[in-house]
Amino acid sequence: MAPVVLPMRPMTAGELLDAGGELLRRRALPLLALAAPLAAAEQVILGRWRERAGLGAPAFLPDFGDFGTWWMITAAGFGFEAAIIAVLGAYAGAAAGPALLGGPPVRHRALWSRTRPLITLPLAALIGIFAAIALYFGFVPWLIFYGLVGMAIPALTLGRSRHPIGRSARLATRDGARAALLRLLAYGTWFLIRLALGTIWVAVAGQAGWGIGAGVVAVVVPIAWGIANTVAYAALACLDAALLVEARIRTEGLDIAIERERARGGDGSRALVDAS
Repeated sequence: MAPVVLPMRPMTAGELLDAGGELLRRRALPLLALAAPLAAAEQVILGRWRERAGLGAPAFLPDFGDFGTWWMITAAGFGFEAAIIAVLGAYAGAAAGPALLGGPPVRHRALWSRTRPLITLPLAALIGIFAAIALYFGFVPWLIFYGLVGMAIPALTLGRSRHPIGRSARLATRDGARAALLRLLAYGTWFLIRLALGTIWVAVAGQAGWGIGAGVVAVVVPIAWGIANTVAYAALACLDAALLVEARIRTEGLDIAIERERARGGDGSRALVDAS
């Protein structure tokens, strides 16, 4: 029998982060295998765009000589991030069901059939486009948008929701917008980690007097960001799935619905289906 990874009760913020991390640990192979090429493609696309625009390295720091172009590329980067996390959220959402219910182990490849790619991919692209637009017009619109839509793709694959974006927004704003704030907190934490691994070390090395050639920086920085993003995107997607489950337990009594179904002889999976 597979162990229960997501507790069937409301969780504290720390427990939610731990649950998302444990979900990633148990499904690391498919999630990281999907995240790695997507993160690499993001770096290649953004890197070539910055090169054509003539932005200097390290390109992730602001270029005040051509701030408008730098800001546009940065907004696109945030859009790529949102889209990739959403794509990964499809698998994380599919994995959240067995992680919550326990029962017979479900193989990694068996979950792919639950990811609904024909709906997931266009929706993820739409989320990415609107995230880029929101960031372009300032951090406040992006903060609101990012906080509201995180559970959309997991709601699509776990709960089969018919209106996943609206469903995510409603859950995110309940209980004092707890889920939205936790998603932003997790993103901010991972962003600082990625920034340190991907860019800040260049500035630190320069302050220490270590000479690092521009050619080395141009190669190493994208690789460092790609590796950091691979882990961060998968972790954030798993957190989104854990947030969805916990929000439904906390505000809708999902745990009670599961136990009622089990008392009638079911395995609890029908209670996961969301009619909204």
